Amino acid sequence: MSWTPLHHRLHQTLHHRELLPKSASVLIAVSGGQDSLCLGQLLRDLQPKWDWNLAIAHCDHNWTLDAGLAEHVEAIAQSWNLPYYFQLAVNLKETEGAARTWRYQVLTQMAQENGFEIVVTGHTQSDRAETLLYNLVRGAGSNGLTALGWSRPLTANIALVRPLLNVTRQETAQFCQERNLPIWDDPYNKKLKYARNRIRQELIPYLETHFHPQAAKSLAKTAEILRAEAEYLQEVSEHWYKEAVSQSSTGNYQLDRTVVRHIPLALQRRVIQQLIRQSLNHSPNFEQIEELVGLLTAPNRSQSQPLVRGAIALVSGNYLILQIKMDA
Repeated sequence: MSWTPLHHRLHQTLHHRELLPKSASVLIAVSGGQDSLCLGQLLRDLQPKWDWNLAIAHCDHNWTLDAGLAEHVEAIAQSWNLPYYFQLAVNLKETEGAARTWRYQVLTQMAQENGFEIVVTGHTQSDRAETLLYNLVRGAGSNGLTALGWSRPLTANIALVRPLLNVTRQETAQFCQERNLPIWDDPYNKKLKYARNRIRQELIPYLETHFHPQAAKSLAKTAEILRAEAEYLQEVSEHWYKEAVSQSSTGNYQLDRTVVRHIPLALQRRVIQQLIRQSLNHSPNFEQIEELVGLLTAPNRSQSQPLVRGAIALVSGNYLILQIKMDA
């Protein structure tokens, strides 16, 4: 094996961020595309230094144009001398969201059933820029703009890790070419009916041509900065949530308005968001959060519009109470 700058960068990233501990059992999600092949080859090359237990997982959407893909990935796993796990979808809706949700469910199940503590995917710096743009135009907050992070829990015992977030798609393509890796040319990546394909093929090239030649890299850096700030805000808001929120004798969640009334607006919004999620198992939109923020200083007996399943927020003295209407 020739040690390339990409090997060195990944090796340093893993040390610095502590993403893949030595001797960990790691399930590599391989789609057949250049990014996942690049990741798989890099981890195989680094395996002697880290002593990982590696295996390949492939999730077949079972869409018409995917014929032959599973066999292609299985052949790669065999050539790498790695165990291969495979799942075929049944009647999976041909949408980005449905496919993504199904893949993570399957990868989690595969990891649980076969004793893997980490699932890795080949998401790159380029994916991070695209995700930021995708969520930005849909009106996401800072959490949405930083959704593609280095790691997140899939279960209490299994983590999802993305080790290539400082590597561009151009770099993974070059690596695959240099190593003669058999990239699967996915025809679905060319379909402009998918929003992420339009961002990748039309929007980012336009930005790089007309605004900044390194637009994608700059967007990815912005996502990294925002993520650190969002994690800090979340940590602080969790403190205030614990200080302000309790359950009444009737079981309703209640927020002490005097505790959060004078904290910064960004923290008020996060406390309210967490309150609704915890009490109603519902992810509120911006308008719902803003309405409840307004109730922090509203007169007694003020109340919100219905939130979900007949629930309302009601001002009762110093408290903002989330309750289910009896006639709901």
